[in-house]
Amino acid sequence: MQPNYRRCVSCRRIAPKAEFWRVVRVYPDRAVSLGEVMGRSAYLCPQADCLRQAQKKGRLGRALKANVPEDIYQQLWQRLEGATATAAIADQ
Repeated sequence: MQPNYRRCVSCRRIAPKAEFWRVVRVYPDRAVSLGEVMGRSAYLCPQADCLRQAQKKGRLGRALKANVPEDIYQQLWQRLEGATATAAIADQ
């Protein structure tokens, strides 16, 4: 894998790190968070199929070795809805 490339935990696609959402198990309290904090990371494509599969099959939790709270998934769904709304506006 090339430097600064990551793999989606759901579809296994490899792409530059900037194209993914980063979900982190924060060290040392083992809380799961989104964004730029230190800890064990898992990357996910910003697509409905990848998010649905990750939630249904527990792929984020397995990659992070921690339970992912439901509110993290809700935040990711909200990000996805915001991204699709922004893309629809840009297409007009």
